Amino acid sequence: MNLPTIAIIGEYAPDYEPHRATGAAIDHSSNMLAMTVNAHWVSSEEITHRLFETHSAIWVAPGSPYKSMEKILWAIQYARENNIPCFGTCGGFQHMIIEYARHALGFVDAQHAEYDPYASNLFVSKLGCSLAGRKLQLQFAPGSRASKIYASPAAIEQYYCNFGVNPNYIEALKSGPLDIVGSDSEGEVRVIELPKHAFFLGTLFVPQMRSTPSHPHPLVSAFLQAAVHHGLDSPC
Repeated sequence: MNLPTIAIIGEYAPDYEPHRATGAAIDHSSNMLAMTVNAHWVSSEEITHRLFETHSAIWVAPGSPYKSMEKILWAIQYARENNIPCFGTCGGFQHMIIEYARHALGFVDAQHAEYDPYASNLFVSKLGCSLAGRKLQLQFAPGSRASKIYASPAAIEQYYCNFGVNPNYIEALKSGPLDIVGSDSEGEVRVIELPKHAFFLGTLFVPQMRSTPSHPHPLVSAFLQAAVHHGLDSPC
C-alpha cells in the first residue's frame, strides 16, 4: 500500500513566508490527525506526466508567476478530471480559475493578467486594491464543503495577493459545475469548490498563515484527509 504523498507545486523560496507556512501547516495538521503524510515541493517546470504515479494529491502553492504555467494547468486539469485531491491557495486558486475556464467552460484563451495583461479573456485581473498583508472577513455559502469544514458561516483570513477573479467573468464561472462558495462583503470571489469531487477547493487567501501546532487550519486538515483517503485507495 502506498504512503500518501503530496506534491506542493510552485517555485519554493525559503524567504517567502507563505512557502514556509505551507510546510508547517501540513506538519500541524498531520500531527493533530496522527497521519503520516509525505509532502515535498515540485517546481512547475519539473512537472511531468508521471506526477500522479507518485503523488496522491497536489497543493498549488502561492507565489505566481510560475516557471511553467502550462504544466501547472495540466496538473490541475488532470486532478480535476480524475478525482484527485487538489488544493490551491492564492496563486494556486487563480490558476484553478484559469484551468477551469479553458478546459471546462471552453474559453481556450482564458488568461491571467500577471502573464498577459492585455489578453482578450482575462479571468484573473489585477485587483483595484492590493490584498497583500490584509485580514478580511468572508462568508460561506450554506451547505458548501467550505462551510462544513469551518463549521461556521464566516471566517477571517489573511491574504498575500494582488490579483483576483475578474468581476466581468463571474457569471461565466457560474455557468458550469464549479461553485463559488466564499465571498467578501462586496461579493468578490474568495473560495471555489467542485461538488462531488474528492477535494477540489481553492482560496484566494492563504489559510496556512493562520495554522499553528495547537490549532491546525481546518482546510489543510480536510485536504490531508482527502489525500490520505485517495492514497489508501491507490494501487500498490
